[in-house]
Formats: sequence, C-alpha cells, structure tokens
Amino acid sequence: MLLVRKRGTEAFMQPGGKLEPGESGAECLVRELEEELGLRIPVAVLAPLGRFGAPAANEPDHVVDCDVYRVPAAALDGQPLAVQAELEELRWSDGADLAALAAAGRLAPLTRDHLAQFLAG
Repeated sequence: MLLVRKRGTEAFMQPGGKLEPGESGAECLVRELEEELGLRIPVAVLAPLGRFGAPAANEPDHVVDCDVYRVPAAALDGQPLAVQAELEELRWSDGADLAALAAAGRLAPLTRDHLAQFLAG
C-alpha cells in the first residue's frame, strides 16, 4: 500500500485530497496523484473499494469522508514516484509496516481503521 506524509505532520495516509467543484472522487484522485506524486493514471483503471469516514489525521475536530480506489500496479507502468506539493515522504507498506506505524500512532485513522484490511484482499 502506498502511503504519504504531508510536510510538518507525523501521520501516514493514502495520497488524495479535497474535491474540486464538479469533480468526482475518481477524478479527484487522478488529479491529486499527478499533483502530489507526478503519476498519470487514467480514471478508467481505478477500482472502487468503497466510501469510508474517519477522524481527520491532521485537522482536529474534522472528519474525512472518502471515496477509496485501488490503482492496479500495471497502471504505474514504470512511472517514477516523486514527492511534490505538500508532501514530505512516501513509502510502500506491507501489513507489518502498517501495524508498526499504527502502534507508533503514525497511521491516519482512515488507513488504520478501514483500509489496512485491503492488503489481504
């Protein structure tokens, strides 16, 4: 699972962001992947995993409401990942790494409570 950390924060989470007016969740993810990581992913390859809510990791007293998608590895097609925009770090994580980040309090609630399960699937 690809995780990112925003500059000046401690919690790792999925890449993504807030919807622009008139934008679907899938369109938002495609735009954010390009802005944050330099990836060009076609909307058509995204596989919806569901819609989830959780406390926001970096905004106290806020809740995130997210449409979540799986991006097939083939869609990356050898594209280099580059930390851009407000990001400071990225990392590929397996189940053990996710557990370690969660134990250290460094995993966003959405990832910890809803998305880690998809590593097994």
